[in-house]
Amino acid sequence: MTEQNFIPKAYSESIEKGQFTWSSPSNIALVKYWGKKDDQIPRNPSISFTLDNCKTTTTLRFSKKENQDNFSFDVFLDGDKKDDFKPKIETFFNRIEVYLPFLKEYHFTIETSNTFPHSSGIASSASGMSALAMCLMSVEKLLSNGVAPSAVEESFKSYDDYFNKKASFLARLGSGSACRSIEGDLIVWGEHREIKGSSDLFGTKYPYKFHENFKNYQDTILLVDKGEKRVSSTVGHNLMHNHPFAEQRFKQANENLYKLIEIFKSGDINAFIEIIESEALTLHAMMMTSLPYFILMKPNTLEIINKIWLFRQHTGLPVSFTLDAGANVHVLYPEKDVASVLEFIKNELVAYCENGHYICDIIGFGAKQLKIDN
Repeated sequence: MTEQNFIPKAYSESIEKGQFTWSSPSNIALVKYWGKKDDQIPRNPSISFTLDNCKTTTTLRFSKKENQDNFSFDVFLDGDKKDDFKPKIETFFNRIEVYLPFLKEYHFTIETSNTFPHSSGIASSASGMSALAMCLMSVEKLLSNGVAPSAVEESFKSYDDYFNKKASFLARLGSGSACRSIEGDLIVWGEHREIKGSSDLFGTKYPYKFHENFKNYQDTILLVDKGEKRVSSTVGHNLMHNHPFAEQRFKQANENLYKLIEIFKSGDINAFIEIIESEALTLHAMMMTSLPYFILMKPNTLEIINKIWLFRQHTGLPVSFTLDAGANVHVLYPEKDVASVLEFIKNELVAYCENGHYICDIIGFGAKQLKIDN
């Protein structure tokens, strides 16, 4: 499959105006993607849990305009106009115009809100771009009367499959990890020789056996630092271009994803913990050994990690952690251990969170269309 599969034929319908609302969650990578080629193509495959409570809700209003030479849109976050978001949306629209040729025909009003702090290391770009991609695909569905290019018959199971994969493909061009938020509960992005259907172009549902031990897995996010990230994801990914350990890292990610296939099949939580914690620390090690180098953990991040290790050692409960490219800690654990782990978090870890704030989340199943009264 190539990018050509997502270029539509002439639309059959003409629509003057309308609106759509979608919510889309964030996701947390277990095997991390760090480093990319041109056009948002990952240097290594990744796999992630889709979240549920940490999400973005976006309403896209659109109306036909006379001047169709340029993109026209306004962006609002929590009701406030955000012109500083416009360059990123402009870049996104430029990247996807060939796949959504109607973009210059309309003025768009993009109204968005998050259930978590913006730019705090909970991948707001992933949930935001995936929600916007779903709204734009809903517009295309209207314009095409639900008919996709003929390639659908050859490359996709159904129109819904085409809709989701194209939305993931588009979201990737806005934010790489956004392509993993369209569906759930376990999503692979990046071609891997042992995972059928995996692709660099979009995220796909994990296709193999997934043990009950990992169903309804919990993710409590400890907000160590709710401020803006010191290093943007784009800058961080670019550091991998000349990184002395880059090729070994890409090989390691492929090997860890291969190991997870058997782990997900067998339900071996101890082996699962070993891989995801190693992946989290490796991600930060790559940033600490790049030029320029960065330390994105905070002292409280390390305190939390050590507390988790001690708790696991003393209780035998399979509580673990992972990190994104920031200071916050994702505490991962099975559903059956919720009571014990939450008590541990409240008694021993909340003190290390900014203003005592944390978010309880659970593995979810992707974006949802919402019906909003006008």
